[in-house]
Order: sequence, then C-alpha cells, then structure tokens
Amino acid sequence: MQLFLLTAALLLALSATAQNLPAGTREADSPSPADATSAQIRSAESALESGNYAAAITALKPLAAAQPKNAHVLYDLGFAQEHTGEDTAAAASYTAAIAADASLAQPQLALGLLDARNGRLDAAHQELQAASNLANASPDLRARALRSLAVLDEHANPDAAREELLAALKLTPETPADILLSARLAEHANAFPEAESAYHRLLAITPNDPAATAGLAHALAAQGKTADAESVLTAALKTTPADPRLLSQLAAVYGAEGKSDEAVPLIEQLRASDANAAANPAITRLLAHLYTLTGDFGKAEPLLRSLVQQNPNDPTLLDDLASSLVEQQKFAEAQTLLTKAVGMRSSFPSDAEWGNAAGHLAFAASRNHDPELTLHALAERATVLPNSPASLFLEATAHDTLHQNKDAERAYRAFLALAGGKYPDQEFQARHRLIALERER
Repeated sequence: MQLFLLTAALLLALSATAQNLPAGTREADSPSPADATSAQIRSAESALESGNYAAAITALKPLAAAQPKNAHVLYDLGFAQEHTGEDTAAAASYTAAIAADASLAQPQLALGLLDARNGRLDAAHQELQAASNLANASPDLRARALRSLAVLDEHANPDAAREELLAALKLTPETPADILLSARLAEHANAFPEAESAYHRLLAITPNDPAATAGLAHALAAQGKTADAESVLTAALKTTPADPRLLSQLAAVYGAEGKSDEAVPLIEQLRASDANAAANPAITRLLAHLYTLTGDFGKAEPLLRSLVQQNPNDPTLLDDLASSLVEQQKFAEAQTLLTKAVGMRSSFPSDAEWGNAAGHLAFAASRNHDPELTLHALAERATVLPNSPASLFLEATAHDTLHQNKDAERAYRAFLALAGGKYPDQEFQARHRLIALERER
C-alpha cells in the first residue's frame, strides 16, 4: 500500500514553530511541534507498513485533526479504519479525502470498493466511475476501478461490463480473473462458443480449476454437447471428488441427458455432507427440479416452499412451486400462486417465460373450474406467445363452459387444425363437442 504521509505536514509544523520562537531558539527540555509531528508520521508509517492498523489510527487521528484538508493523511486514516472493521469511520475519512482533493484516485477507488462490499451499489458505481476517469491516476488504479465496475455490472448490465473489462485490458495485462469474467459475460450473452473458448484458455493457465471446469461444462451443455460436458466433469471429479460446483454441474448435465435418476443421489449426498451446499438456494432448486423430472413432486414441493419463503417475490419460483402443486392436483393453491406470479411481469427474465406462466395459470384455473380466469390468462399469454394446441383446447373448453358457443366452436376447430393427431383424447372430445354444439344452433 502506497503511503501518502507527506513531508508537507512536517514543513507546516516547522513553519508554525518558527513563528512562535526566535530564530535558532526553543523551549528548554520541551519537544517542538515539528518533532511531535515527525514522530507521529514515523509512527503511522511504521504501523501501516507492519499492518498494525490500530496503532496507525492512533498516530493518524491527531494529524488529520490538525490538517483536515490533507487528502493523503485522510486516505491513510480511512485505509487503517477499514482494516479494523470501522467501515462507517473509513467511509467518512475517504469522503473527506475526496472533498480535500478530488483529483486523488485512491480514496475514490477505496470508497467505491467499500460501498460495493456493503451493498451500496449505486454509490459504488459512481465512485468507481469517477476513479476510472481520473486522467492523472496510474494505469493500475484506473484498471482496478474498471474491473470493479465490470464485476458490478456483470448481471445488471453485461454489455457495459464487457466494455469496462476491455477498457481495463488496454491499461494493464490480462489476468486469470479477467478471463473468467469474460467467460461469464459471454454466457450472459448466450455466446456459449465464446465462453467455451475462454474457459479453455483459463484452464490452460490454471489446470483443474473447479470454477473454470464447471463453467466449461455449463458452456458445453448449453450447446447441446452434454457428452463432452459429462466427460469434463467426471475427469475433474477424480481430482476433487467432493467439489460442490462440479457435483451440481454434473447433476444438471445428467438431468439434461435424461439421467435424472443418476443425478438425484449426487445432490442428495452433497446436501447431506456439506452444510453450505444444503443452504445454497441454487443447489436446493436444482434438486427440486430433478425431483420434478423424476415425477417425485411430493419431494420437490417442500424444497420449493422453502425457497419461496426466502424469495417471495421471485415469480419463477412461484411458477415452479405452482407447477408441482398442479401435478398433485392442488389446483386452488396453484391458481393463487400463479395469479401472483403473472402479476409480476417485469420480474420475469423474459416475456416468453412470463407467457409460459400465464399458460400455467390458465391450466390451473381451468382445473379449478374458473373459466373466466382461464380466458383472461390465455389472452395475456397470446400477447407474447403464439397459440398452441394446449392453449386452444383450454380456450375452447372455457368458452364451452360459459356457453359461448360460437367462440367455443372456433377454438375447437383451431385446436383440431393444429393438433394433427398428437392429442387423441382431446381431439376425440373436440370433435364430439363440435357435433353437439352444431345441434344446439
């Protein structure tokens, strides 16, 4: 850590002494202010260099009080306070340092990182942006600010994160962490071949890295290369057989390959042996998904309920729980959950996923004998997704229940035109209802 306790403090103290005493004289047996300041500086420097941050704070506080506009002293004080867990005091010291000298990059960067760590993401973004734009800052400091911005933006604004990472790479050489971030950003953009290439580059530098291996397997699986993904993971697990990232990724690959019966024991054993894995929402959700794939909805339900309790405003979790309830014929509760989920359109990852949830609501409402809600949900689904045989059949039966015969006939005919023999039971019902409706004209 570069220290910023400058000789300016000592010079100021010497100047003050010269004004109070005749030239060449001093009070007998009494240390001068300059001597005291010099001792404080030496004490602070020694404490910071040795990592004794409590002692550094003791030495720096009097200096900061005497020189409240000295940005370097304030930054060093904030640095020491942060390292003793005094985050509020550290933030105040960094803020004071920025106010004293806005051209100094170190306090801007430090405050941005501190705010990011404490969840003040908007403030952190502004501070890191300011640090990255300081022309007089060193390339290393600007690059660190840009990399931190890229991490902040990874999920919320991956395009911006990519630009920030590229800007950082123009200032300093690429690191393994940069390659990992670039791979993740490629995945966010669904550029899975690019992600695969990045993970291969990373593994060439850091062989057997579990995070990189799991990432490579995910990129391969996303391209349909599940056999390659399985091979990569099983080889890596020979080296680190208990790594939760590798085990959970292998279970996901098994699920994609239709080997859910092999995947379930992997995650059950992982959660039983690793408390962190058992508390990990992503792993819990994976196990619930695997249970649904094996048709064990009774086991999926409590896992999904626990996740919904933790995240009651996640509509995709509500949709998953409702789907498990539908399979257990708990239609009324499923309808309630799906009504809430569909009402949270902006929280879905995509319009298509929201449309699918609206279709699920239509089915639950139909089985719960609520034809009006069935039609309303289908109308919402139709704003983002094309009609399907299932949606048309639900529409036809809802109109039929409400004795809206013309609409029912139209929907039955549209269903039969799309069904093409793939839904024999429903097609049989549709044909017979059309005959009956024609007789009622």
